[in-house]
Amino acid sequence: MDTDQLIRTLAADNGHRDRPVGFTLMLALLAAAPVSLLMFFTELGVRPDVMTAMRNPFFDLKFAVTLALAISAMAVCLHLSRPEATLRGFGWLLLIPAGILTAGIGGEMMMPQRLPMMTRLVGNNSRICMTAIPLLSLPILAGALIGLRRGATARPAVAGAIAGLASAGLAATLYAAHCTDDSPLFVATWYTVATALVTAIGALAGAKLLKF
Repeated sequence: MDTDQLIRTLAADNGHRDRPVGFTLMLALLAAAPVSLLMFFTELGVRPDVMTAMRNPFFDLKFAVTLALAISAMAVCLHLSRPEATLRGFGWLLLIPAGILTAGIGGEMMMPQRLPMMTRLVGNNSRICMTAIPLLSLPILAGALIGLRRGATARPAVAGAIAGLASAGLAATLYAAHCTDDSPLFVATWYTVATALVTAIGALAGAKLLKF
């Protein structure tokens, strides 16, 4: 084999093995998503008044918050998959869903309400929320951690925690289609508690599974 042929062979082999982390993460999430979807439709399902609920801007706000969390956390995850990466310059992305939710709370406060603030905050589904979001997120979190193992993060616990945020965001997007509590106060309280739990699980798992 001549030198040129050897170089081409090595380059082809290297290109085959060095699949980008983003591509691997996408495949892992696509493999995990059907499991969470099956869990959702088997145990919860879409709320029966969804067509009417879609006219309520606070119902739509739930999806804006959860998807913003999932997308921003996923971007930070990919950034942290590099060994030299830090949260500097990327951590602000995680403030986007918080900003959207804060704006929603402010908007609700300026509108006349039929229910007291504490009633809207406590809602009717807090227990289901704190159970469903973590459970729906587990398959997604497992897929995210498998995908991130392709990288070489220097902060495995932090990367795992951010993967937990992303997984909780996707799971909360599913759950939001079932949840009949649309108040931003409810979302800020119980969705946040559920997300914090998944984040903690992600940090613990990431510290072990993503160690380079």
